Amino acid sequence: MNVLVIGYVWPEPASSAAGYRMLALLDAFRRQNWQVTFASPAEKSIHRADLPARGIHEVNIALNCSSFDAFIGELQPDLVMFDRFMMEEQFGWRVEKHCPQAIRLLDTEDLSCLRHARHQACKQSGQVQLDLPTELLFSEHAKREVAAILRSDLTLMISRAEIDILSNVFKVDPALLLESPFMQPTVSAEQQTRLPSFDQREHFIVIGNFRHAPNWDAVLWLRQAIWPLIRARLPEAELHIYGAYPPPKATQLHNPRQGFLIKGWAEDVNQVMQQARINLAPLRFGAGLKGKLVDALACGTPSVTTSVGAEGMAGEHAWPQPVTDDPEQFADLAVALYTESQQWLDYQKQGFALHNQRFDFDLHASTLIERLQLLRRELDSHRMANFTGAMLRHHSMKSTQYMAQWIEAKNRKPQDKQ
Repeated sequence: MNVLVIGYVWPEPASSAAGYRMLALLDAFRRQNWQVTFASPAEKSIHRADLPARGIHEVNIALNCSSFDAFIGELQPDLVMFDRFMMEEQFGWRVEKHCPQAIRLLDTEDLSCLRHARHQACKQSGQVQLDLPTELLFSEHAKREVAAILRSDLTLMISRAEIDILSNVFKVDPALLLESPFMQPTVSAEQQTRLPSFDQREHFIVIGNFRHAPNWDAVLWLRQAIWPLIRARLPEAELHIYGAYPPPKATQLHNPRQGFLIKGWAEDVNQVMQQARINLAPLRFGAGLKGKLVDALACGTPSVTTSVGAEGMAGEHAWPQPVTDDPEQFADLAVALYTESQQWLDYQKQGFALHNQRFDFDLHASTLIERLQLLRRELDSHRMANFTGAMLRHHSMKSTQYMAQWIEAKNRKPQDKQ
């Protein structure tokens, strides 16, 4: 199969969970010996993955430009995957026009309208809030994102919790959705024994891209409400905060005297995670699955998180490590886990089991490939059953097309218009 992936950004596996999840999807396609092209209108960053080394062709594309039409007309992909709904909005009508029989696959990374709604709720209350009032959830953002899901042949959702919201609240047909969580190699028993022990580890770790609003909020909540409580009981402990692209407002929080250390970019996430005794993820809002928690499971580093952090992480089961939304209890759980070796070992063991069962690469990759192959065989009947999507493509894609063409005409140089 000939696959085109239209990326919102170039994947940065060491910067964000979205980056290494995208690489896992690309690797799943390449394992089938499918031809894969990754195209993006974004600037190429210094931390981007080496896609050509993985056998993936790179192409720079432009927004609101008919040059894409010639490109995709020549490529003629069998499958086009849009990286987040904004790329489907921008390029979906062009794909349908020039490659009508190509499968249109949308990868949301997370249900971003849910993340934005929870952010608004947190601003209003200052509290962790899983359940939201309808007026916050039914936003303009949600209308755009759900419309893109309905226009697509299949949408990859990273969390079962988000599939339930789409099915029960937004009434999206489950046939249009596929749960596709993080896909990672299993951690063997031998690998587990080689990891640093409880006594060989020290300090707490926080990790997350600073450009992601939930991560920055977590750092602030730690600084203001949680870390002072931990530090008062563990005066020798330090909090090491890692993340790509730390802004000046973050680096200004660096305070060695208080053990609050802004470390910034981590060349090797696994290395710094394996050196820490406890991972802290005090997320007050967010959506999707949390890559930082998956990393911690694989590294044998128990975590303390919130209900937002734990949401969907263990599938239909409960998250097997400490969870609380109260800052005082969060500090209590973190101190207890830091000082009690047997409790720490129990949580570590449960974490390895969850990681290998829940995020097995081979299992989820084969499920995805089988679904795509079935969809390719039954594409016409599948689309006939999605009349709402057909209506949305007919109406909304026309408006998107005309807007894009107007922007392109507006941006032409004067000599081009003559």
